[in-house]
Amino acid sequence: MKDIIIPGRRIARELWVLAGCFAAAVCVNVYAILRFHTAWKELITTLHITLAVAAVFYAVLALVRALVFGLMRVFRGKVA
Repeated sequence: MKDIIIPGRRIARELWVLAGCFAAAVCVNVYAILRFHTAWKELITTLHITLAVAAVFYAVLALVRALVFGLMRVFRGKVA
């Protein structure tokens, strides 16, 4: 069986993407706090929900990235 090697650069990039998704989820949470005039302790008490929203953002982003890269691969073959 062939070993799969994932370069450290790719792992670091995916960690940055995941961190960006978490930051976006926190921004959505801050917007909700400001919009509905709730207490700032909601940033901590809803952390598990924020992590779930970040995972959803990451999954949606992964689907979009796969679609874009797949389309680029299809059209790159026809253009050249």
